[in-house]
Amino acid sequence: MTALQYVLAILVIIVSVIITALVMLQESKQQGLSGAIGGAAETFFGKNKGRTMEAKLAKFTKIAGAIFFVLALVSSLLVLFGA
Repeated sequence: MTALQYVLAILVIIVSVIITALVMLQESKQQGLSGAIGGAAETFFGKNKGRTMEAKLAKFTKIAGAIFFVLALVSSLLVLFGA
């Protein structure tokens, strides 16, 4: 393995740990019976949905997933073509 492959492998590991942490920090979408009863409160917070911590975590998770995909693709292409 070349030095670039080692660096990419380390970056893939770091990004995968970050994705795991971001997913674990997010709240569950499944609220059960309390979500059905308290559904009226959802409309008040609907205006600021993009500013909440949950929305930021979801955004960072999508970004980290895209970075992970690109790193995995580049590292596999390096192995495949032997660069």
